[in-house]
Amino acid sequence: MIGSMRTTVVLDSDVAREIERLRREGMGLSEALNLLARRGMTRGPSKTMTYKHRTSRIGLKVDVTNIADVLDLLDDDR
Repeated sequence: MIGSMRTTVVLDSDVAREIERLRREGMGLSEALNLLARRGMTRGPSKTMTYKHRTSRIGLKVDVTNIADVLDLLDDDR
């Protein structure tokens, strides 16, 4: 654990508002910021991103499914 650390941060307005709300309830600045950071760390990602491979036709006149054939074709001195 790091212990105490001082640094300067720039807070977005929604985060600053939440910190101010917590401070009005009697919480200190560091305590409020730590609470919000811990909440964010325990929630995990907000939504699952799925990978989608996009393809498009580029008008190739050769079959490129076999890489060895493609390399042979490129090496030809035609």
